Amino acid sequence: MLMSKLVGERTKTAPSDAVIKSHSLMIRAGYIKLVANGIWSLAMPAKRIARKIENIIREEMDAVDGQECMFPVVMPREMWDESGRYSSIGDEMVRFKDRNGRDYVLGMTHEEAAVQFARDAVNSYQQLPFMIYQIQTKFRDEGRARGGLIRVREFTMKDAYSFHISQEDLEKYYVRVYDAYNRIFKRIGMRNFISVLSDSGMMGGAVSHEFMLLTDIGEDTLVICPECGYKSNMEVAKCMPEAYPAEEPKAIEEVFTGDAKEISEVTAYLGDIPAEKTVKAVCYNIKGDSVRTVLCFIRGDLEVNEAKLKKIVRAEVVPANLADSALVAGNIGPVGLDAENVTVVVDASLKGAVNMVTGANKEGYHLKNVCEGRDFKASDADIAKVKEGSRCPVCGAPLTVKNGIEIGNIFQLGTKYTASMGMTVLNKEGKAVNPIMGCYGIGVGRAIASIAEERADEKGLNWPMSVAPWHVYLCALRVDDAEVREKAEALYEKLQAAGVEVIYDDREASPGFKFSDCDLMGIPLRVVVSPRSLAAGEVEVQIRESGERFNMPYDGCVEKIKQTVTERMQI
Repeated sequence: MLMSKLVGERTKTAPSDAVIKSHSLMIRAGYIKLVANGIWSLAMPAKRIARKIENIIREEMDAVDGQECMFPVVMPREMWDESGRYSSIGDEMVRFKDRNGRDYVLGMTHEEAAVQFARDAVNSYQQLPFMIYQIQTKFRDEGRARGGLIRVREFTMKDAYSFHISQEDLEKYYVRVYDAYNRIFKRIGMRNFISVLSDSGMMGGAVSHEFMLLTDIGEDTLVICPECGYKSNMEVAKCMPEAYPAEEPKAIEEVFTGDAKEISEVTAYLGDIPAEKTVKAVCYNIKGDSVRTVLCFIRGDLEVNEAKLKKIVRAEVVPANLADSALVAGNIGPVGLDAENVTVVVDASLKGAVNMVTGANKEGYHLKNVCEGRDFKASDADIAKVKEGSRCPVCGAPLTVKNGIEIGNIFQLGTKYTASMGMTVLNKEGKAVNPIMGCYGIGVGRAIASIAEERADEKGLNWPMSVAPWHVYLCALRVDDAEVREKAEALYEKLQAAGVEVIYDDREASPGFKFSDCDLMGIPLRVVVSPRSLAAGEVEVQIRESGERFNMPYDGCVEKIKQTVTERMQI
């Protein structure tokens, strides 16, 4: 590829709305161009990276017996009615009518398509297990598109679906895919990634893992134990608060607290008692239902984990509006509570609580010395959010909390889709059963942005050799010099013939301008042909990542450059 012909503008100016480096640098380097919110065009360099990532994914999916296929982007409503997700998924799924008035959806995921594809062709346990996968465009009307390719609306994704006759068989295959994912992320150049237990969300299923790139700009919050290796997404991390110290229960006492409503205000008003000696009330409404209230009681120093709460109440929740409620905001407590249309969830953090402060369900008043077991009953429900220093549920050591970008996910789906969509096979006994499914996803665009985020430096992008758009940036200084132009063009041809991917900067521009573009674009090797180097019979080579420079003879340099490329493929 000639730089003089490459479509895409490179600039020193960072876009004002780019708050993370991968977003800013990929625009500045001319890799992506915004079309609409969360919708991007990929220029040739980004498309070449995407193709390399896709090929690595294909190799690893084929290695675990995957069969590549292609499902449609547009699917009829009836398919999604079968699974129940046409009505259960919200505005993030695009629904539309064709010219005949029939309802269709744009695919944001393809479980339904996978089952519909397989159910008529597979009818015996002898055809199981199998896995089908695709690399396909999807659309999700994401309300919080941000960060360039990190969070988008239109995206390319590898999604895979496996079918099994037993849970044991699924679990064995799940491990194979888990290992394949680790290989994929290593091969595409990611370094600081982990897998964590996660919430399966709209996908369903009991067991799921997310692969996370650890980075401060990540939107996901991860809980990690440095001692035993326990790792979990905050959404499902088990909270293990410290046990309450032994003390004698006291008689309940009603106290005036005036305008003190928040936990910090109440504790200060009552003499700076610790927050962990209070009971916090948090109210929600079921989404779309302003009448039904979900009332949560939790220890005062903890926060409600809404992802856990949604699983318990089996519905989406939103902050409650108590304007017309009998509940007294800021003074709600579990003792003597009398309210209609209220679902009460008392967190397990309150088990064994003694002499606590709670709301008195009366304007301007709280209760002191409230005891769990005597005055109210805690449940086994865990709706608390883990915080830095919380106890590990496995070994009891202090937990750390980090941020991460989700780069892949795997789910044990069970029979959620095969049962609802009527897919059956005959087992060994001749009985019709629903196959058990697994689901496995990787976003290609997010992988590109995540690699960029992890590896970029102050000069620009810094691609690993395995996915770089080109291996070599061939830089001719003084292209108006006949010998430089002749030698550079000859080297360009020889490198390509040797299988080295090279972009040749044939522009009439200053050395600094060309070097800056090379660094900004993140090409792993820079090879310079100049009057000075040719006078010594050499070319100059620089490694982008380390900045290391060395010279090698012009004659025979092709094999040495190729060797350097091969060696760095493994880094």
